[in-house]
Amino acid sequence: MTTFDDILEEAGKFGHYQKRIFALLCMVSMPWAGVYVGIVFQGFTPDHWCRDSAVVERRQACGWSLADSRRLTVPMVNSSGVLQQSSCEQYEVDWNTTELTCDSQELDLSKTPTTACKDGWEYDYEGRQSFVTEFDLVCSDGWLVDMYQATLNVGFLVGSIAIGYLADRFGRKISFLMSNLLNGIAGILVAVAPNYTSLLVLRTFYGFGVKGGWVAGYVLITEIVGVEYRRTVGVIYQMFFSVGILILPLLAYFITDWRWLQVVITAPYILFLSYYWFIPESPRWLLSQNKKSKAVEITEAMAKENKMTLSKNIETLTDDNADSSTASFMDLIRTPKMRKHTLILSYNWFTSAVVYQGLIMRLGILGGNVYIDFLISGLVEFPAAFLILFTIERIGRRIPFASANIVAGAACFITALIPDSMFWFKTVVACIGRLGITMAFEMVVFVNTELYPTFVRNLGVSVCSTLCDIGGIVAPFLLYRLAVIWLELPLIIFGSLAFLAGGLVLLLPETRGVPLPDTIDDIEFPDRVKEKAALKKQQLTNLLSSDVSTNKDPATV
Repeated sequence: MTTFDDILEEAGKFGHYQKRIFALLCMVSMPWAGVYVGIVFQGFTPDHWCRDSAVVERRQACGWSLADSRRLTVPMVNSSGVLQQSSCEQYEVDWNTTELTCDSQELDLSKTPTTACKDGWEYDYEGRQSFVTEFDLVCSDGWLVDMYQATLNVGFLVGSIAIGYLADRFGRKISFLMSNLLNGIAGILVAVAPNYTSLLVLRTFYGFGVKGGWVAGYVLITEIVGVEYRRTVGVIYQMFFSVGILILPLLAYFITDWRWLQVVITAPYILFLSYYWFIPESPRWLLSQNKKSKAVEITEAMAKENKMTLSKNIETLTDDNADSSTASFMDLIRTPKMRKHTLILSYNWFTSAVVYQGLIMRLGILGGNVYIDFLISGLVEFPAAFLILFTIERIGRRIPFASANIVAGAACFITALIPDSMFWFKTVVACIGRLGITMAFEMVVFVNTELYPTFVRNLGVSVCSTLCDIGGIVAPFLLYRLAVIWLELPLIIFGSLAFLAGGLVLLLPETRGVPLPDTIDDIEFPDRVKEKAALKKQQLTNLLSSDVSTNKDPATV
């Protein structure tokens, strides 16, 4: 019997065929960045104040500046010890009974009673429009902005499970294409949503397809390359998300309306439907479904494009997971070490999502140039992938993984304590935190796969990564609501979460150089795995030695 990994030795583990498909699928990561953190631009909340229709009429009649009309509309309030103009209250003035004068300086309304905004709001947004300004999601309705991100993550949560099941049932390729069809339809409907309620419902459907399609692409590319290339391919696949992070602020700068920005973010998903003609189904999945002839056809096409020749071993190609046990959730928590791995990894998925999304969304409420800040913070994500690839085979997994979390946590604490006057120093430290949590986020993906036995590996990653989506639901509420109390308070929470995550990672075993576990006993009794590997190595050495002795030239004896 010949497994697909055996055939890859002949067809090419990472030849032109795989590189072509890898390049196509990497494109899928880029628009996901716009979906995931587009709220920074689409849901930007600019400086705002109550609109008073009568004051607006006088401003137009008297030629007042915006600052003059704002001074005559809203009172001064004490916010965190700083006196500033209110965003949610206005003077209660009957302008019809007030003496008509165009000298704004003569009007003193400081002792006038105040009330909540009655005629909506005015925004200092220079001709731009976010869904916040369109639907007036400020003051008492400000929490509704959080729902924009929360509903997306609800879609992620349900979609990754549902499309993961569909990918196992109907194939990676068809699930990928159906996800992109849903993305294209839902994304365009989000752009034309008539009200905020329908926007949130459509945003949930959008999230359902986007993450599921991304995961289906990830699974497909890792299943058609050799084992030793999977980790590199997975890290680079995620790195293209960072490319999308860099492109997003450039698009947002030139596209001033959130609806058109939504259309541009969605357009690639429609183009991805053309992949029907360019990407194959996973031969591994076809073998698992007893569709050997189609698997052989794809493998032969792979060998031909890679300019390799297949032997007759292709005729005995079989599914190497055909006899695998049926996994259940209880397998993840029944034994002590499996339970420890599940709890620690789940917490790390949760922390990565909360801190990563929180740090990005925080850029939208700092009051600086959001486009430049976003671009700078996006640039620091690139070293994360290279640091991972450089360290994991030299140092191991545990120390870089723990260090990334601890560095992110420390950076959050330090950034919160640096005064705003030290702007560039504060920016540099915040960027270091962003680098740390990006590295941790990318590492949790493959460390998760190395800490579960074969038959429960996919289920283990699916269960643990659901905490990532729950973290995404929580993140906007943590950020936006706590920032109202104190702008830096979310950083204290993020720092605490990341520090704890780093400490917990140190409780996990090192997996560098350790064979992937096949059974729960391999997890619970790791010394047996080492003994088994050593015995196998010794047997191989003995076999090679006997071969050499047998093949010696008699003349030399």
